[in-house]
Amino acid sequence: MTAPPRPLAQRIQDTRRRLDEDVDAWVATADRAGTPYLVPLSFLWDDETLLISTAAGNPTARNLRDGGQVRLTIGTTRDVVLIEGSAVVADALTDEVADAFAVKTGFDPRKQRNYPYFRIRPELIQAWREVNELAARELMVDGVWLA
Repeated sequence: MTAPPRPLAQRIQDTRRRLDEDVDAWVATADRAGTPYLVPLSFLWDDETLLISTAAGNPTARNLRDGGQVRLTIGTTRDVVLIEGSAVVADALTDEVADAFAVKTGFDPRKQRNYPYFRIRPELIQAWREVNELAARELMVDGVWLA
């Protein structure tokens, strides 16, 4: 039996908890020709942006530097958070933020060669568990939470 749809406030609360507690996301980018690239990456959420890091020479880093558009998903197909946003290179991270990233993800890009950080600002966030939540799946639009 399918659970009843969650009210908006509950779905936002559940999504914020997932952003705080989940470690990994599927990150999708595309090059200028439209060739898609999908990779799992760890992230740190700071209540406004997601911080990721990846090797400077791989397609994800190139696509983020060139176009900045990104789509991420967290969770499973029966409990998904989908985020669309724009990314910028995060050049000036404090040690506190870099340490928090390393602790949460178990990976410290500072110990790698040429692993830039990228800060992703969500513009659209959707979340749903079952078909009965699809109609009201938008939780953030134009970078603003709906409730």
